[in-house]
Amino acid sequence: MIVVPEAFVRYTVEREGAAGAAWIAELPGIVDELLERWGCVPDGAVMHGGVGVVVPVRRRAEGPAVLKVSYPHPGNVHEPDGFAAWGGRGAVLLYERDDERFAMLLERVRSTTLAELEGGEEVARVAGRISRRLAVPAPPGLPRLADQAEGWEEQLRKDAAQVAHSMPQRLVDAAVATVRELGRSQPHSLVHGDLHPGNILRADREPWLAVDPKGYVGDPGYDGGTLLKTRALAFLAADDVRKAIHHTVDVFAEAAELDRARVRRWAQFRAVEGALWGHRHRFRIARGGAELARLTAFAEHMAELLMEPG
Repeated sequence: MIVVPEAFVRYTVEREGAAGAAWIAELPGIVDELLERWGCVPDGAVMHGGVGVVVPVRRRAEGPAVLKVSYPHPGNVHEPDGFAAWGGRGAVLLYERDDERFAMLLERVRSTTLAELEGGEEVARVAGRISRRLAVPAPPGLPRLADQAEGWEEQLRKDAAQVAHSMPQRLVDAAVATVRELGRSQPHSLVHGDLHPGNILRADREPWLAVDPKGYVGDPGYDGGTLLKTRALAFLAADDVRKAIHHTVDVFAEAAELDRARVRRWAQFRAVEGALWGHRHRFRIARGGAELARLTAFAEHMAELLMEPG
């Protein structure tokens, strides 16, 4: 029976309360049941992300694999649907699934993430290529990003009015315009939905493969916006912030075969959204004080720089 990592226990219970504690208590038994059903044996230390545990295993047919069991949550429902649709194209292979248990048996990849690369240009290029490969016609039944547009606009306006920030109104207006013009009518493509460098891992079958998708239907440019947002700390350390941001947009858009202006607009929206979120909820890596002030100010600066054509 596995030992659930203490950090994962603590984070799950803090986030989910009594329901999380009850699920944690059942988790070792769930893993044992799945190992037996899928003919696997453990093959390494239990790892974890934010919402699930990952158990390295071996099964005769596939050899090295991982068993992933996630906390039951609406945001995790369509992860296996994405993997099934891609069939290993730019993402890890799905071998087995148990939707009731929020569990999957997946191709094993390495622990090195794209975030660990030194060169920002290569990060953007690899992420763009992965985005292009994942942008296939979406199967029916998946959630549409366009259905979130009304909520995005409402939240932007609410946060801009209620939280203390220093962004000029034109930055918020530009983000709202992006939601109205790009968000409400989007392509019928399958997109990752959370394409940041930490969700792209070194692999053996291909150089890099994506993990942890949300499985949305929408604009691949949205994933470009996510990438830019999650590169904020790298941009903060750049000698020329404006140049670094716009070069990343250029490289990602070219590799993903997307319109540069569209990627830039999604990135500007995500920067405004992120700045307002930081002011209201704080960031996981900065809960308060000078560091939170520094990061929210930089998110606002990114939103300003992304207004420019570059």
